[in-house]
Amino acid sequence: MPATLNDPAAAKKRASHVNRLAKVERRSHARRQALAEDAPPPVVERRVVERRKQIDPTTCERDYSEDEVDFMRAMDEYKRLAGRQFPTWSEVLEVVRAIGYERVNAPVAIATILKDE
Repeated sequence: MPATLNDPAAAKKRASHVNRLAKVERRSHARRQALAEDAPPPVVERRVVERRKQIDPTTCERDYSEDEVDFMRAMDEYKRLAGRQFPTWSEVLEVVRAIGYERVNAPVAIATILKDE
C-alpha cells in the first residue's frame, strides 16, 4: 500500500473533499416540486379561429386577378395533398399544367416581360 493511504493528514484531506461535495444536493426533487406548485396552471382553453388557407397573409396587400387566385389555390391544394411545403419547380409546372395552362406562343425573354410592367 502506498504511504499516502495510511497517512492521517491525507485521509483528513480526502474526507474533507468528499464532505464538501456531499453537503449540497442541488438536484433535490423537493425544490423542483415546490417550484412546480408555485407555477400557474397551464392554459388549456383556446379559441378556434377560422384561418385563411388559400393565400399567404404577407402578400394580401394587393388585389389578385382571378388567374392568380386560382393558381394560389391550386398550389395550396397540391401542397396539402402531397404533404410538401416547398414543391420543386417541376411540381409547380405540373400544377400549372393541371389547371389548364399550356405553351401556345414562342418563348419570350423575361426582360421583355419586365419592361412591359
